Amino acid sequence: MPMAFAVQPKQTVVFTGDSITDCGRRADHYPLGDGYVRMASELIVARYPNHRVNVINTGIGGNTVLELNDRWTDDVIRHKPDWVSVKIGINDLHRWVFDREAPVTPDIYLETYDRLLSRVRAETKARLILVDPFYISTDRGSGSTRSLVLKALPKYLRHVEKLSRKHRARHVRTHSLLQQQLKHHLPDAFCPEPVHPHAAGHMVIAHGWLKAMGW
Repeated sequence: MPMAFAVQPKQTVVFTGDSITDCGRRADHYPLGDGYVRMASELIVARYPNHRVNVINTGIGGNTVLELNDRWTDDVIRHKPDWVSVKIGINDLHRWVFDREAPVTPDIYLETYDRLLSRVRAETKARLILVDPFYISTDRGSGSTRSLVLKALPKYLRHVEKLSRKHRARHVRTHSLLQQQLKHHLPDAFCPEPVHPHAAGHMVIAHGWLKAMGW
């Protein structure tokens, strides 16, 4: 039996995170951006026209969990959400691997992310959706920058899995979804470079998010 759509009429869904969530929402594509958040929102309208879901996007490009921590009250808690969807981690990984002066190690990532999610559960009635960080590449063995990222990424993915269990969150395994796509297509079908998808990549994310919500 199909799972019922989890988002109820007139509920508020806050999406937050980094540039993949932002996707121009503070500029040309205000207020939802031009990526998976807008796509998911429009598909909800198309299938459930009477739901009138309030979708809010507070993603900011370049953010790590540390920047999310700095703005969590204003950009998440104050909206009194029913759902909070977080996609964060690829900038954290890059700072750990490539910026030793200001690293966001896997341990810092876990501790900070856990604190943010605990605040949502303590200060709001919201339920959680965690969206995995991802990297759209298959370059695992060359010693390249891309292979270093793919080698480090599982450490962050394991922490998202752990947090999704601890906080009873819905879990969108976007890295796995996109890697499955790469069995059939070259990376440029989904992105101009491994971090920032174009429309097809965002559609994979949006469909994964909606599936996790029983759409």
